[in-house]
Amino acid sequence: MDRSTLIAATTLVLFVAFVLGWFARWLTTRLSPIESGNIDEVDRLAQALHEAEEIRDAAIIYGEERERELMGQLAQTDAELRAVMESLGQARVELDEMQAEIERLRG
Repeated sequence: MDRSTLIAATTLVLFVAFVLGWFARWLTTRLSPIESGNIDEVDRLAQALHEAEEIRDAAIIYGEERERELMGQLAQTDAELRAVMESLGQARVELDEMQAEIERLRG
C-alpha cells in the first residue's frame, strides 16, 4: 500500500466515523423527548434574561443622563469659581490701592 492510498483510506475511515457519530447524536436527540418542565424552565429563563436586559438598558440610560447632569453642574460650578476668583483678585487690587492711599495720607 503506497502513501496516497493510505491517506485516502484514513480519510475515508475518519469521515465514516464522523458521519456515524453525527447520526448517533441526531438519533439520540430525536428519540429522547424534551420534557415540558424543561421547556417551561427555558421559557422562564428567557423571560428573566429579557427583564434583566431591560433593567440593564434602563440603568445605562439613567447613568448617561446622570453623567450629563453632573457634567453640567460641574461646568456651572467651574464658571462660578472662575467668576469668584476674578472678583477676589479685583478686591485684592482695590484693597492694596486703598492701603496705599491710607499710607500716603498718613505719611
